[in-house]
Amino acid sequence: MRIYTHPSCLLHDPGPGHAERPARLTAVVEALKTAFPTLDWHEAPRATRGQLLCVHDDTLLALVLDTTVETPTPLDPDTFLGAHSAEAALHAAGAGIAAVDAVMAGETSSAFCAVRPPGHHATASVAMGFCLFNNIAVAAAHACERHGLERVAVVDFDVHHGNGTQDIFDTDPRVMYLSSHQMPLYPDSGRATERGVGNILNAPLQPGTGGETFRTAWREKLLPTLDSFRPQLVLVSAGFDAHRRDPLAQLQLEADDYAWITGELATIAERHAGGRLISMLEGGYDLDALRECSVAHVGAILGRPLRLRDEDPVNTAQATKMNTTRPRPPARVAVMRNNAAI
Repeated sequence: MRIYTHPSCLLHDPGPGHAERPARLTAVVEALKTAFPTLDWHEAPRATRGQLLCVHDDTLLALVLDTTVETPTPLDPDTFLGAHSAEAALHAAGAGIAAVDAVMAGETSSAFCAVRPPGHHATASVAMGFCLFNNIAVAAAHACERHGLERVAVVDFDVHHGNGTQDIFDTDPRVMYLSSHQMPLYPDSGRATERGVGNILNAPLQPGTGGETFRTAWREKLLPTLDSFRPQLVLVSAGFDAHRRDPLAQLQLEADDYAWITGELATIAERHAGGRLISMLEGGYDLDALRECSVAHVGAILGRPLRLRDEDPVNTAQATKMNTTRPRPPARVAVMRNNAAI
């Protein structure tokens, strides 16, 4: 298994107190290195404009790549462009491309892309919801266009619906998008009635939903559909913000639930795709939970379920220090909570 990341991904700075902060990536990388010392680490290359244009338009590329800013500048109330954001976004998208090339060349069967900024809210033309480019969509398009795949699955268990990914592929039958997510919650999309051309399947979950109901939704609805699709490649938008301790939502998952769903996805990848599975980091804003869940997720891909529990002495002092400053809730959370109350 390969892990793709890049130091530039730490340089994207959305400003003081923002939930999508560099410490998130530091937490993931350090946790994985501690738990799995023999992982195969690779630096993510930069995506090219041509590769990005497979899913994004010139207007968005010009905004992100050609705008010069010195301090974090808002694109919307939640999404900021800083001095090094373009470089971070290029490497985040490039990680997925490199991972696709590696698994299609048989150099590895699986990969995890430890990158930021996240991507699944970015549409073809709009950066939003902390996301600049849609990393997983760029990877899926690359798999189809460069490698000729006809059945690529994008599986999304982030607590927020991946509106951008769905929007990009909702008329492309080569890509199936399946998502479980909290509703109501930002971005107020992902209803069960949204089906695209038969390639979209959403399982919205009520606030307070725990692991048992989450697993039932996947076991009875999403996984059978994925299995029937017979994907040639499984891509995973791995957001860990459905964890019970995450400050931006109200689902109640544990790390074991992420290990379970990852194991199920790996089984389907083995059955239909020669084990080809690529996961990309999306959300997750409690640093302790993020460490625990990323280890559980990667361990399940490796076939070695493992997680760092809260009481585990490994790195607890460091994790406590990293979690001392709580992130400010982004504007999108306040907006959606108000909408939910109406």
